[in-house]
Amino acid sequence: MKKHLIQAASLLCVLACAAPASYAQAPPKKSAPTTSPAKTLTLTKTALQNKIKGGWAGQTIGVTYGGPMEFKYNGTIIQDYQPIPWYDGYLKKTMTKDAGLYDDIYMDLTFVEVFEKEGLDAPVGSFAKAYANAGYSLWHANQAGRYNILHGIQPPQSGQWLNNPHADCIDYQIEADFAGLMSPGMPNAASAISDKIGHIMNSGDGYYGGVYLGALYTLAFTSDDIPYIVREGLKTIPAQSNYHQCISDVIRWHQQYPTDWQQTWFEVQKKWTQDVGCPDGVFRPYDIDATVNSAYVVIGLLYGGGDFGKTLNIATRCGQDADCNPSSAGGILGTILGYDKLPAYWKQGLAEAEGIDFKYTTTSLSKVYAVGLKHALEMVRRNGGKVEGEQVTIRLQEPTPVKFEENFAGHYPVARLAINKPLTDEYTFDFDGIGYVLRGETAKYEAQSDYVLQLQVTLDNQAPETVALPCAFTTRRYDLAWKYQLPKGHHTVRLKLLNPSPDHPCKLEEAYFYADKPVAQVAVK
Repeated sequence: MKKHLIQAASLLCVLACAAPASYAQAPPKKSAPTTSPAKTLTLTKTALQNKIKGGWAGQTIGVTYGGPMEFKYNGTIIQDYQPIPWYDGYLKKTMTKDAGLYDDIYMDLTFVEVFEKEGLDAPVGSFAKAYANAGYSLWHANQAGRYNILHGIQPPQSGQWLNNPHADCIDYQIEADFAGLMSPGMPNAASAISDKIGHIMNSGDGYYGGVYLGALYTLAFTSDDIPYIVREGLKTIPAQSNYHQCISDVIRWHQQYPTDWQQTWFEVQKKWTQDVGCPDGVFRPYDIDATVNSAYVVIGLLYGGGDFGKTLNIATRCGQDADCNPSSAGGILGTILGYDKLPAYWKQGLAEAEGIDFKYTTTSLSKVYAVGLKHALEMVRRNGGKVEGEQVTIRLQEPTPVKFEENFAGHYPVARLAINKPLTDEYTFDFDGIGYVLRGETAKYEAQSDYVLQLQVTLDNQAPETVALPCAFTTRRYDLAWKYQLPKGHHTVRLKLLNPSPDHPCKLEEAYFYADKPVAQVAVK
């Protein structure tokens, strides 16, 4: 029988007070009103540390394994005959020679370092400032949020879809591990952290990706029953959201096709892969949205059945964000198993990599193991638990849903205009609909420049808006211009570059148009 609580005498794990229905207890007398005491979980500091280490190590192993597959298989399964490397020394080699792969980790650590420096009450502005001014390159919702912050749009508005066309993307989902790992058994505490930090770069379903995976981490401290963890964690997500409905479908399809993960993958592909927000994914088989990639994480967990290698392999072979997804699945399963029970095959080379600081941080795995325990103990105390000597008593939380948010409501992508030309003076386009997004480029990868182009955007002969377009890659505007919730009808957008420079080209790539309902054809000029 599967247990809803890991009971290992060596870990001193004990469930106290109000037990679930499966545990025998005398019913209360009907004549006397009762208040159920909180459930608690008691374990040693050693056991708690083991799980925290398993979570950080698991996600590091997962992102390393899936790294070569990242966005190379979009809208298709990675076939079994496609080899994916893993060998002794691979972890250290990748961490030292491909540091950018570890955005999953160093983004987490940016926020961990703020907590360590300023304490658990650090204001959201400190997290926003730290990540906006960090030296690493960013994309999608992260880069849009960074730009917003650097130009005076602070969280939560920095992650709100009207200010961030990538609000539904995966970004906070890949960064939320820390929130769950510092909140053992306390999904609502993790959600509170996510509410603060997740809205820096995301909202709606993009935000829910981090809330949900954070909740899975918290529950991984309390149970080894993966289907239970997956179902219970979903209680943190509003039922009316697309995200909740998609993950609910994955759970149902797993029950329907319990031995065929590929069939469940096909069901997700048929129903949930129509991207609406991210301009990079509209009209393409490219999905970086949180909903679909979370589905792949859950597929890996459910069909992996607690086997670490199988879980990583399935989460990777679902494709799309094929490094972040096994990182999340590996971190959650690593927390369930604990560091000591991670298979030796997957830990080969880990010890020699644990002392290496992740690029852009002053934190290594070894350091975050210790800091992670420190923060978790503080969170336990703050949320009604106790730390007495070597014993830690956690006051477990019943997951409750966060507030409902919906991005791009009533907006349907209906047309794409290929431009693909440099903007040297003016350019005008027309469309029928209620919104548009203009993609373009002002900075090549890793370009360094202090020059800032000034783009004047005039919509329907209204007062023009001047947009700053930095020519440095780390501070660039990810999309050049956009506007949603326009009156239904015909619109004209006129672009004028106020300070063109031959050394700093502004390339116009594509414009995407939205209508208030799906249509077969719209007028585009």
